Amino acid sequence: MNRGKGFIFIILGAIFWGIGGTVAKKLFQYGIDMGSLVTVRLLIAGILLLAVQCCKKGSRNIFEIWTDKKLSLQLILFGLVGMLGVQYTYMASIDRGNAAVATLLQYLAPVMIIVFLLIRGKSAPTKKDIFTAALSLIGCFFLLTNGSLTQLSVPYDAVVWGVLSGVALAFYTLYAVRFLKKYDSLVIVGWAMIIGGVAISIIHPPWDLMITNLPIEAYLYLIFVIIFGTMLAFWFYIESLNSLSPKESSLMGSLEPVAAVLTTVFWLKDPFGGFQWIGTSCIIIMIIFLAVHRDASSNNTDL
Repeated sequence: MNRGKGFIFIILGAIFWGIGGTVAKKLFQYGIDMGSLVTVRLLIAGILLLAVQCCKKGSRNIFEIWTDKKLSLQLILFGLVGMLGVQYTYMASIDRGNAAVATLLQYLAPVMIIVFLLIRGKSAPTKKDIFTAALSLIGCFFLLTNGSLTQLSVPYDAVVWGVLSGVALAFYTLYAVRFLKKYDSLVIVGWAMIIGGVAISIIHPPWDLMITNLPIEAYLYLIFVIIFGTMLAFWFYIESLNSLSPKESSLMGSLEPVAAVLTTVFWLKDPFGGFQWIGTSCIIIMIIFLAVHRDASSNNTDL
């Protein structure tokens, strides 16, 4: 039952995150500043998550983590490197390219996690690891190049930001496990968002987000990005780690690029080549394979 709940959380979180990226791209087309959008979405979503936790368990539960000096420092690191790292690099990749490519590059994270665990000697390579990693890399190749061996189908800087987003997501996934042993996911995600939002507001203050003279649908898009594409997406993702291993959460979360591809192609009308659809199919096969061949074991993945 717990594993089934974990899969529901990760699937919904991944879809919200993937669609949220496409909606963010639409906001950029309206002239919304990327950095300021990251600041606003982190601060508002973080406050909302802590408010929900306060209603459920009281304010004392929210601030208890700050009484532990070691965990407090780890939470700050998690907020800066994990939460802010994922948010900023992902949005930068979308801003310079598109949501479909950005989300797929972010999902190099499962491969990075598998390699990290192998290096640390915390798991031995299995046929499932090799198969899923291969599908992820093949899908990545086709989506980035559309089958060309000589040129990318997206700008180079979008690729760089996307790969950095994958690194940040791998860190986020592995590092989050230590907090879930003691604290609710709402508390961890909420504080991490606020920490990241406060940090980036030094460079991109929230009042630089120019939202005047926008059409009504733009405000609806902004609400969607904050509530569904940020608050619920991150909460559901980290909640899934309570019953799934980090490898499973990362690999199942590959629904993100599928959602991003579909909305990018059919809503934003961005061109998408035949080989890119092959890449999407590889990701879908990987997700089905993981769901059928479940690994009930969970590795000790503390960094």
